[in-house]
Amino acid sequence: MESCSFRAATAPSPFPSAPSSSSSPRAPCPILRFPRPRKGRQIGVRRRASGFDAFPPLPGKVFVDEAIGAEYGEGFETFRMDGPLKVDVDYLNEKLQECFLQRIRHAMKPDEAFGLIFSWDNVIADTDSLKLNAWRQLALEEGKDIPSAVHVRKSILHGAADHVLRKVLYWAKEEDKMEKLKARLIELYYENLFKLDTPVEGLREWLDAVQTAGIPCAVASSLDRRCMIEALDRMALSKYFKAIVTDEDDMESIANRFLSAAMKLDRKPSKCVVFEDDPRGVTAAHNCTMMAAALIGAHPAYELVQADLAIAKYSELSVINLRRLFANKGISFMDLQKQIIEKSPPKRRLTVDTIF
Repeated sequence: MESCSFRAATAPSPFPSAPSSSSSPRAPCPILRFPRPRKGRQIGVRRRASGFDAFPPLPGKVFVDEAIGAEYGEGFETFRMDGPLKVDVDYLNEKLQECFLQRIRHAMKPDEAFGLIFSWDNVIADTDSLKLNAWRQLALEEGKDIPSAVHVRKSILHGAADHVLRKVLYWAKEEDKMEKLKARLIELYYENLFKLDTPVEGLREWLDAVQTAGIPCAVASSLDRRCMIEALDRMALSKYFKAIVTDEDDMESIANRFLSAAMKLDRKPSKCVVFEDDPRGVTAAHNCTMMAAALIGAHPAYELVQADLAIAKYSELSVINLRRLFANKGISFMDLQKQIIEKSPPKRRLTVDTIF
């Protein structure tokens, strides 16, 4: 089972600031290489004082429209010493069974049998404000205006950058222009992210209560690992999370990230609760046989009706809410059940008694 340890990252940020003036000659522009190769090529980012020379893939998946995943319980492929291993929802629910000692411990401390998975966007940090600021800064640099219509705001917050630039704002038609704007947009987003040091209101108190109850937690995000760990360190939240799932885990959908988090927590998906703010994330959690707790804010309550629990703020929560999620359904609340169709009783044959 994989484990994740949080420690201060010593490597420079993906977008370093310009070097300060000194007596030493100016060093050449650094090329930052990210260690994980993706599909046979190394991810590199080159930045000069005037901007990007080229537009290679940047770390993490930001301003993209991700697939929900696990519509039919499918999972992902991981690798072990003896070869590739196909992991799906049924496999994890079957293999991540509690051992004898764990069953005894969970009988005495039932809360420890659960696992909590927190989405990054608007659940741990207010990323909507980061995205809005990035778009506004880009508009200011390009001399453009962003319409104040509701559908435009919804598109720039939840839509892919390609779609917004082409079909919503009409800022770019040529491919080169669009790639340049996307690269600058993501750079502005990361610059704002590096200043983020405040979590969502009430989150730290809720994590304190969860930690006291002994419930393991994980965070799932499409950011790269280094930026994620640095952000958690700035917000003083690293100690609460036993595992993190980031872009380096190479998950292709939202549901796959949740399954990877359950695997790292050593908890069956059917015993996990996902904290989300997006209806797509709620659907992904249910596809993984997980419970979903929705945080109202980025999306209104009527868009989150499919969630098992909806809250406006973390102060409304207590550990007893987690127990109630599973209380009525038991440990097999999302297992496939066969519907028993009772046979109709045989019809009574009416007879007439005749007395002779």
